[in-house]
Amino acid sequence: MARKQISLLTRMHQFWARALAWPPLLAFLPAISLIVFWFGGERALIMISALLPLIYLASGRMQKGFLHPRDAISGLLQRSAFEDLVEQTYLAVEAKGQNAAILCVILDEYDQVVERYGQSAADLVVRRVGERMTSALRADDAIGQYDEAQFAICTSSVRQLDLELCIQLAGRIQSAIEDPISVEGFSIYVSASVGFCHIKRAPGHTGAAWLDAALIALRDAGRHAPSAIRAYSDQMKKETRTRAELREEVAAALEAGQIQPWFQPQISTDTGQITGFEALARWSHPIRGLISPAEFLPAIEEAGLLERLAEVMMYHAFAALKAWDGASLDVPQVGVNFAGSELNNPRLTEKIKWELDRFDLTPDRLAVEVLETVVANSPDDVITRNINALGQLGCRIDLDDFGTGHASIASIRRFSVSRIKIDRSFVMKADRDPEQQRMISAILTMAERLGIETLAEGVETVGEHVLLAQLGCDHVQGFGIARPMPFEQTLDWITRHTAKLEDVPRIMDGKGK
Repeated sequence: MARKQISLLTRMHQFWARALAWPPLLAFLPAISLIVFWFGGERALIMISALLPLIYLASGRMQKGFLHPRDAISGLLQRSAFEDLVEQTYLAVEAKGQNAAILCVILDEYDQVVERYGQSAADLVVRRVGERMTSALRADDAIGQYDEAQFAICTSSVRQLDLELCIQLAGRIQSAIEDPISVEGFSIYVSASVGFCHIKRAPGHTGAAWLDAALIALRDAGRHAPSAIRAYSDQMKKETRTRAELREEVAAALEAGQIQPWFQPQISTDTGQITGFEALARWSHPIRGLISPAEFLPAIEEAGLLERLAEVMMYHAFAALKAWDGASLDVPQVGVNFAGSELNNPRLTEKIKWELDRFDLTPDRLAVEVLETVVANSPDDVITRNINALGQLGCRIDLDDFGTGHASIASIRRFSVSRIKIDRSFVMKADRDPEQQRMISAILTMAERLGIETLAEGVETVGEHVLLAQLGCDHVQGFGIARPMPFEQTLDWITRHTAKLEDVPRIMDGKGK
């Protein structure tokens, strides 16, 4: 109700502001002055002469202030003003029979920017992103600050605007955002995901329905981040309705074996040999097909089943190790992710030891992957005792997403970390950015002094792979090596990868050996 009142008040202010700014109104001023003098005399004429400039000044303030309030950080339209503008644009476009689109943009992994560089640096990043988007658009296009790291764009009414042009516009916005942003001597890289809705595909006949559709597309893009682009479709609306159903299905899916690990290989930068796999949860739904972790992991967390997920992942990871051993394939270890809730179980060490004995595996075959944020925020409690107990048992401790959680060197030593996994944000475009290279070199130097192995995550290009090998990173993992795959596909992949290594010509010594 309050929102409707505000919207009505906005329209009233808008009407009077436009009326007072109407050029033909100036032609009536002499007549108005005569009428006022005729009925009110000289005193009334003086009063109206004094009030008219004030009224015009007020109308200007309404146009620049109330009607278009701006965000304090980015300088873009605030959410309420943008929503009113969308409604006006929708009515105008419909009346003219033309075209327009709403594009919603979100910065990927914005929380990590805040954690690593601080809120003031993150605010500067948001401001620069707003400036870059403004420069990438036409003067008549409107940009709103929809959330801390989320923006919305409403294009002006045009005759020609199809799906392909919308995708091109989204790509141009992404390219502008993804150039490095200099903050206090650091080059900060951010990527963005975009969801958009063409006005012809809007599910309703209001600007609000049009905007909601673009936000639905953005949520879908966020689930496929980073740097995803998604156009709104009716299917997305159906998926939004079924998301609540996933929360009800997830418990049965875990017990039915629908949620299982897919395995992503990790290889040595020195020899190219496979040094392990990381087990990543995937849900193969009988009706919806493969569901992304970004979609079902929150449902598992809401259902309080993260610990059960870890048990399922560990069971299948150990079963995979036994199968690889049985096929005479050399896979030294498998990494399984453990969140804070699982690590808070006082009987975790006993449970893992029992599972290892059950599969007749030595503890060093399991890499316990712990987020750096968990290590950085854990006092001497159950989590600390569990991690240390697993290390003493012989399990390897991998510190995941290193560089995002402010873990101190003392914390790394306290938890007997075996290997640090350098976060993807450091690796991205490292072969082209000297600043990224210096950051990676610093991490590698620290790890070498501490006697800890290193693995770089998110390696996507040959250039990144080569650079990391040259800098001395021990292991690499990412789409540039292989995407996560079901266990059955790992058998062929390992065979092909091993054969490829054998085909590499060996360097002979002086004795022909």
